[in-house]
Amino acid sequence: MKNKLTCEICPHHCQLEVNEVGKCRGRINVGEKITALNYGALTSISIDPIEKKPLYHFFPGSWILSVGSYGCNLNCPFCQNFEISMADSTFPAQHMPPEKLVAVALEFAHEQKNIGVAFTYNEPTISFEYIQDTCELLHEVGLKTVLVTNGNICSAPLKKILPLIDAMNIDLKGFSQKIYDKLGGDFETVKNTIKLANQNCHVEVTTLIVPEMNDSESEIHSEAKWLAEISAEIPLHISRFFPRYKITNHAPTDIKKIYRFVEVAKNYLHFVYPGNC
Repeated sequence: MKNKLTCEICPHHCQLEVNEVGKCRGRINVGEKITALNYGALTSISIDPIEKKPLYHFFPGSWILSVGSYGCNLNCPFCQNFEISMADSTFPAQHMPPEKLVAVALEFAHEQKNIGVAFTYNEPTISFEYIQDTCELLHEVGLKTVLVTNGNICSAPLKKILPLIDAMNIDLKGFSQKIYDKLGGDFETVKNTIKLANQNCHVEVTTLIVPEMNDSESEIHSEAKWLAEISAEIPLHISRFFPRYKITNHAPTDIKKIYRFVEVAKNYLHFVYPGNC
């Protein structure tokens, strides 16, 4: 017991013995501290339109180098990237230290007008040390930094990294703890992430509408109203579910419902967009 350390990154607060890996599969107790087991281990790398993150109000029309590792601190049964988000250190990955990733980003900046790096595909905040080190270097060379995150990160590490982040797209999976109980996350933590991030960088929010989970009109009312209390300028992306991972018994979300929810949210927010339609 005396060798156990507490991971402070997310609300799970995993108590880890030496060499034990957390629930996220991306953090490990190395003896004197808990750090990113997946540091520099990239499973995915692609140059994407910024709108694909999705970010519609952050350098629209530009391109961004998008990278991902493995692991996640949620367990969404509808995950679109489950092959890597649910993977562990046995998953094939290329090692790319911060200096090398920055060099690749700069190369794309010259060739394809890349504006920076988006940490995405799996949950980036579990790679906290790698994100921190890389973002410092990216800012030194004038490139932008983006996190596409589930927002399930505690205040202390979030506040440390926010000065290094230019934009975030934060998944708001639903508007109740009941929903987050099913996903292994903490609703209040995610709401706090949105509040703090909006004070420090550009923020857009995405909600995936999953049949029989978060597809009630009243929930969209509550979510949009709450976001508007932070700022009516926050763009909200209301996305369509497609069968994936453990949920293959539902049809894709009705397109009419997505567009109806967009109109509902527009009663509170200035910028609301349908996604995956």
